[in-house]
Amino acid sequence: MNEHPINNMMETTLEKIKSMVDVDTIIGEAVVTKSGVTIIPVSKISYGFVAGGSDLPVKIEKPFFGGGSGAGISISPIAFLIVTGDDVKVLSVDNSLSAADKAVSLVPEMFDKICALLKKDKKDTKEAE
Repeated sequence: MNEHPINNMMETTLEKIKSMVDVDTIIGEAVVTKSGVTIIPVSKISYGFVAGGSDLPVKIEKPFFGGGSGAGISISPIAFLIVTGDDVKVLSVDNSLSAADKAVSLVPEMFDKICALLKKDKKDTKEAE
C-alpha cells in the first residue's frame, strides 16, 4: 500500500521544528565574564503544530490530494543561571503582564460569570411567575 501524502507533510513539518529547536535553545550557551562569572540563559519554548488534508474526488484514476501543514514557535527567556565559583543563583526574568494585558486576560472569566448570573436571574424570574 502506498504511503498517504499527509504523512510526508507531517514528517517534513516536524523535521523543520526539530531543526529550529534543540537543547541549546532551552539551556543557552554559557557566557563567561572577565571576572569569572558564568551566565547561562534558560528559555521556555511553546509550539503548536497543525496538519490536514482531503482526498478530493476526481474523474481520473490518479488520486488527488489537497492539504497543508504548519507550525508556530515562541521562545521566551525565563531565567539566568549565575555561577560564581561554587555558588549558583537563579535570576528570574519577570514576564509579568501590564495592567491592560491582565484585564484582557480576565475577559473570558468575567464573561462566564456574567452569563451565569444572567442564567440565574432568568431562572429566578421564571420561578417567580
